[in-house]
Amino acid sequence: MWKKIYYPSWDQPLYVTDQAQVYAALQEKGCYVLPYLHENNRGEAFPGALYAVEKLEEMDEESFDLAYRRLAGLPWKILTTKRCTIRETTVEDVDRFYQIYAEPSITRYMENLFADRDEEIAYIKDYIEKVYIFYGYGMWTVLEKESGEVIGRAGITWREGYDLPELGFVFGVPWQGRGYAYEVCSAVLTYAREVLLMERVQALVQPGNTRSLRLCERLGFVPAGETVLDGKRHVLLVKEL
Repeated sequence: MWKKIYYPSWDQPLYVTDQAQVYAALQEKGCYVLPYLHENNRGEAFPGALYAVEKLEEMDEESFDLAYRRLAGLPWKILTTKRCTIRETTVEDVDRFYQIYAEPSITRYMENLFADRDEEIAYIKDYIEKVYIFYGYGMWTVLEKESGEVIGRAGITWREGYDLPELGFVFGVPWQGRGYAYEVCSAVLTYAREVLLMERVQALVQPGNTRSLRLCERLGFVPAGETVLDGKRHVLLVKEL
């Protein structure tokens, strides 16, 4: 069995098959293909498959589109707010990130990008391949709808050594103090609750970073102690979703 699916927004079709031989042949031709797993083909191998379909009847247009975009290396659009679009990061965002992080006030309280642009690009590629594909979420890129410009980053991540998922955010200086951070982070927290089914989220903020502390307070985070990260003291804040 194999099925060909195509939507006008795609450059090429997406194929679904339950036969390993057909899967391999389509992959060899450079096609985008998903294996369909059921009780009669559990023993067959589908090497290199990022995803597999188990309940074909439950797949809708959005599900197929997400699978297509992953196979085609295209970013997922995560959500939108009144003024912003939040999507997965791409390597094309890197140059804009360097412009944002070049402001000293940005890196005063957070880790900088790699000094070598090629290293940062390699890191982003690795992040896309491992974090987005494995978790389905992470740090995302924030764009202003009106201009289409990258204005910051926000998302939900896991930090080694901590038990809770973490809200992360950074916004370019020109967009600070204009409500963008609150607008975007509120939407991200709602997404964490309603889509990711998370119950609690943490944030780590250095005591001198009063702007971020005020934002976390507005978002409903409450202090839950202190922690040391990279040799620097941080306030640990937690929000019940």
